Formats: sequence, structure tokens, C-alpha cells
Amino acid sequence: MASGETAIHRRVAACRAGTEPTLVARLGAGWAVLGDPQVLAGYCLLLPDPVVPHLNAMTPSGQQVFLADMARLGDAVVQVTGALRINYAIFGNLEPALHAHVFPRHADEPAALVTAHPWAYDWGAAPRFDLGRHGELLRRLRAALLATDRR
Repeated sequence: MASGETAIHRRVAACRAGTEPTLVARLGAGWAVLGDPQVLAGYCLLLPDPVVPHLNAMTPSGQQVFLADMARLGDAVVQVTGALRINYAIFGNLEPALHAHVFPRHADEPAALVTAHPWAYDWGAAPRFDLGRHGELLRRLRAALLATDRR
């Protein structure tokens, strides 16, 4: 990996180029994309544009826009998936660039995982993003976000 080059940088570049297949929508602070894999149906990420190393590297107004976009994406995921709640996560340890995970939590989750964090799931067994399988979800999320465009 080149200095400063992360999967987040590559996905943001693909969003800008219009080649990111998981792209849901452009938001005020960056890009909403579907997670790959779809470990929980409707799992999304918010990627900042421009990419920054962490939330505290943004200006206070940039932080406000990013966090508001994260909540807005969560609202859209709840609306589209019927999730009971959303788990939000910002780490940046593995990919040292700001990105937010937006995990819908569903009523039909296995009892052993219902109170666990999303990384307790078997990510290797989760379905990979496939436009044929996830295209309708992507379109519905996009429509929900466009209906609440706050930019």
C-alpha cells in the first residue's frame, strides 16, 4: 500500500470516477456506499471526501456535516430495511482513514448474535455485494437519501 493509500482512498476515488458498484449517493461530507460483504442486510459505510485520517482531523463544521450525514444514512437504512436500530462505528485502526460503519440490526438475527457487535458475525460467510442481488436495496437507499437531501 502506498503511503497514505487505503481501501478508503481507493473507494472514494472510484466514487468520484463513477466506477464504484456499491455507490448509493453523494452526501454533504462524502459518499454513502453499501458494505461488501453485506454481513447484515443494509450494511453501509460513509466515506469522507476528501479523505482524512480521522474525525478529529476535520474542522468542527466538517465534523458536524459528517456526523449528520452518518445519522441521515442511518435514517435511510431504517426506512428501507425496517431495522430495529442502527449500530454506528468509527474506528480507523485497520484502514487508517476516516469512515463510518452503519449497521442495521434486525429482529430476525440469531439469538446468540442479537446483542453482539457486528464483527462477531462470520464476515467470510456473508454475501458479497452483487448488483443482481442487492440492486433493489441500493436503489431504495438512494431514493430515500435523495428524498431527504439536506445539502
